[in-house]
Amino acid sequence: MNLILLGPPGAGKGTQAKRLESAHGVVQLSTGDMLRAAVASGSALGQQAKKVMEAGQLMPDDIIIRMIEARIGEPDAKRGFVLDGFPRTEAQAVALDEMLGRHGRSLLAVIELGVDEAALIERISGRFTCAKCGAGYHDKFQRPQREGVCDKCGGTEFVRRKDDNAETLRARLEAYRAQTAPIIPYYRNRGLLQRVDGMAAPDDVTRQIEAILASA
Repeated sequence: MNLILLGPPGAGKGTQAKRLESAHGVVQLSTGDMLRAAVASGSALGQQAKKVMEAGQLMPDDIIIRMIEARIGEPDAKRGFVLDGFPRTEAQAVALDEMLGRHGRSLLAVIELGVDEAALIERISGRFTCAKCGAGYHDKFQRPQREGVCDKCGGTEFVRRKDDNAETLRARLEAYRAQTAPIIPYYRNRGLLQRVDGMAAPDDVTRQIEAILASA
């Protein structure tokens, strides 16, 4: 079962990928994790990637494809994978298809987590956490029962991620529309694209995805 999850930052791709990994015995593939692992391994591919990173350049598609190729050849990926955050361009999508074809593998589905951008910005920009225990809260949807006091540990200090602000989120959404959204027609034309409501509760999103997999 080989899947791709598409959607803008904050759509919940990582959460759903972890759930699929647990439920179906597939592996979640993060290009960032694979790059770090390749560099740490000291392999020839890792050394190539390190040089590109140290030069501050964009990672060439062929290096990323080769890393994915090596990763899906490992025993724990035998049952399949979930790609989260890749491909980002049509050229990468084509290269991924060609690589999978060489190994007799193919994609079962490409699932887009659709979002309402204004609601997504409100959902993410309002998040904050307890600095002591990490419990999550929200300005509008989940405030502490006692103002300024963590429900779980009684801590009184809270923090926000620097990139959880409306201005940064709008820029990331714009980048997603410009760079990644154009691959949606590519997968639609191949009959692989399915869409779920990414604004629904996580359990509801999981149920929508499982229904797609059951009928694929």
